[in-house]
Amino acid sequence: MAKNSKSLLISLTILFFITMVTSKSPNFSQNLSLQALGLNKQEKLSHLHFYFHDIVSGPNPTAIWAAQTPTSKKSPTLFGSIAMFDDPLTVGPERSSKLVGRAQGIYGSASQSEDALLMTMNLAFVEGKFNGSSLSVFGRNAVVKAVREMPIVGGSGVFRFARGYVQARTLKFNATSGDALVEYDVFVFHY
Repeated sequence: MAKNSKSLLISLTILFFITMVTSKSPNFSQNLSLQALGLNKQEKLSHLHFYFHDIVSGPNPTAIWAAQTPTSKKSPTLFGSIAMFDDPLTVGPERSSKLVGRAQGIYGSASQSEDALLMTMNLAFVEGKFNGSSLSVFGRNAVVKAVREMPIVGGSGVFRFARGYVQARTLKFNATSGDALVEYDVFVFHY
């Protein structure tokens, strides 16, 4: 067999085995087009504005302390305390205003030196074109600052592949009851 023929045969054999191995083995990942996921539309930037009602007092609280240690109770920042919430989101600042969604998640006191929460929540919308869609927010909320920013890390429904940020402003806080009214502005890129 000629030297060139031998090299060609070896090359073809190697190519054959590479093709067989890669075509038969399951892929851990693959590249997809946006069109394959139904995301062939132009990306949009939306601004949402609503009010977050965090009610920890009374017979029907929307936020409850789920975990506290003896040390947490003695801490000026309640460090280590964790609350679960299912807070209404409304169009206006009045609790009786039209419901547009619910903020559902967990916040915990994450600082020993200042009033700062670690927040993880879903903003689940029940009204209009965003009905059934949600945004996922995860970040630091230094509650005594006038304006706080938290990142949007994802979403579902209309907000699939969402990214952006939330600005929160506390309008009212009752130090005795713990109830709060927070104005939210959401800036989100989505398809």
